[in-house]
Amino acid sequence: MTLEYQTIEKESIASLHFPSSEVLTEKEAVSQRRTDLDRALSLGNLEHLKIKIYFEDDASMKMTETTVWGVTDNRVILKQGVVIPLNRIHKVI
Repeated sequence: MTLEYQTIEKESIASLHFPSSEVLTEKEAVSQRRTDLDRALSLGNLEHLKIKIYFEDDASMKMTETTVWGVTDNRVILKQGVVIPLNRIHKVI
């Protein structure tokens, strides 16, 4: 089964609604997501590389290609103050 992700511009993310529930069910996956985000943050700050973030709002699965500017305990911060809750991110490539 392949999951379909809708491509979305990062500027549109601010208008999305994110539930508070976690999208990942395995502890290892949550840990791996954090590792991948920390790596994406380094790549974004040092080399200005864009990465793909696969996430889910209250309507569907989405993907955006962007530079990660910051990672907090609860959110990923993108350019222009756009944020995605960590618990809604499926994977980072």
